Amino acid sequence: METKDIASKIDHTLLKPDTTTEKIKILCSEAVENNFVAVCVPPYFVSIVKEFLSGSKVKLATVIGFPLGYNNSLIKVEEAKRAMEDGADELDVVINLAAFFSGNEKTLFHEIESITQIAHLKSKQVKWIIETALLNEKQIKQCCELAVKAEVDFVKTSTGFNGGGATVEVIELLRKLLPPQIKIKASGGIKTREQAIAIINAGADRIGTSSSLTIIGK
Repeated sequence: METKDIASKIDHTLLKPDTTTEKIKILCSEAVENNFVAVCVPPYFVSIVKEFLSGSKVKLATVIGFPLGYNNSLIKVEEAKRAMEDGADELDVVINLAAFFSGNEKTLFHEIESITQIAHLKSKQVKWIIETALLNEKQIKQCCELAVKAEVDFVKTSTGFNGGGATVEVIELLRKLLPPQIKIKASGGIKTREQAIAIINAGADRIGTSSSLTIIGK
């Protein structure tokens, strides 16, 4: 797999709590220079990243309910609205696992459906982070069924903050469970070119990583 093909699937990511404006500016420059598909940044930086990326083809992604996801649904909806107003093209929304493990699928579904509908009205995309490392196969299937009903654009494996990250096995499972129109974003622990290629070959459409330069050999 050629480097340009790998780069075209990378969401160049910086979500650490000690992130600074200068680090974010460097992230954006690297994304533009290497033709990464997107940057993924904290909501605090969205408006300034919109300026940094002005004139480029790099998409702007941010996170909603990050990293634990158990915020009140109304807060997450408002957070999503504000992120889009600030310039976000894509929303990586953390699942409310507290609701899921409590058996409250109705609340869970209403939340992700509401955010997805609002995003689609503005021609934005939603990636639903389901934290696969904390779920068994049956639970992953449940989440995929909800994702299909809510018509999300991507199912994303992990925040990288809770449990393990993406694996070839879980990407293959997601690809088997999801229809073709729902894409897969692999995230968490992807640090080498070999890992990235294996995960892309397993069915991932995007790679979320802070090791982007290492992966493409820079």
